[in-house]
Amino acid sequence: MTNPYKVLGVEASASADDIQKAYRKLAKKLHPDLNPGDKTAEDKFKEVAGAYDLLSNLEKRKRFDAGEIDETGAERPPQQYYRDYAGAGPAHYATNAGYADFATGDDPFADLFRRSAQARANRRGQDLLYRLSISFTESISGGSQRLTLPSGGTLDVTIPPGIVDGQSLRLKGKGAPGTGQGAPGDALIEIEVRPDPRFVREGDDITIEVPISLNEAVLGGKIRVPTPTGDVTMTVPANSNSGSTLRLKGKGAPRLGGARGDQYVKLRIVLPKATDPELERFVSSWEAGKSFNPREASR
Repeated sequence: MTNPYKVLGVEASASADDIQKAYRKLAKKLHPDLNPGDKTAEDKFKEVAGAYDLLSNLEKRKRFDAGEIDETGAERPPQQYYRDYAGAGPAHYATNAGYADFATGDDPFADLFRRSAQARANRRGQDLLYRLSISFTESISGGSQRLTLPSGGTLDVTIPPGIVDGQSLRLKGKGAPGTGQGAPGDALIEIEVRPDPRFVREGDDITIEVPISLNEAVLGGKIRVPTPTGDVTMTVPANSNSGSTLRLKGKGAPRLGGARGDQYVKLRIVLPKATDPELERFVSSWEAGKSFNPREASR
């Protein structure tokens, strides 16, 4: 990997904003999703991402500028210093030669250091977190959406049926590219379910309030009821009250194993807005209605 400043096309004195702008410009141009099958663009994108990973981290950038780490973020070997031993006696040479042999050949930490440096050079890419907003009906039925990334690329996200607000999906290998031979990170998609004014979800069950007319309440009848997967027809029993709850079996959210929750329908009697003289005359002459006290009956 070449000098990260050269990779991003910026000066060593560039500000953090300049480095970020340069990275975004190159990422939009080289992203693998925009260059399918182009190995050269993919390798260049990984190099750009690695350079940005180093220079966007203030501590890493400071250590790179000081020569403490290299372009991959690996520690540089400590500097070796040599002195003029002219005139030193044979015993002096023998002592230093023995130390040199120990340092280069028998040092138990040398191999560990090399492996550690290699691991840092072949580092796995970072996991990237995104948010995706979906409708309530999509959370119940599932589906797919295309997510546009800040870099300009896109991710196709499959939404499993029954997903809940705040749940995260993991797209393996869709995160930041690794350095060297390191594998790419994952993309973590946090799901935000937009509320639906019609439905309330409680676990795997769904509740909806549906208005009915006085005729439907007294005589019963068939009505259309919305569900997250489409309208269905259900029967309102005769003599139904406001607050009565009916059940639509299997119309709730999917459960593990293939079963589904239920949808509960709360009835609410709604009278016409306009005054109906015929209804007023009937109620005025309805003796049983006058004697019925619902507050007493509900005790």
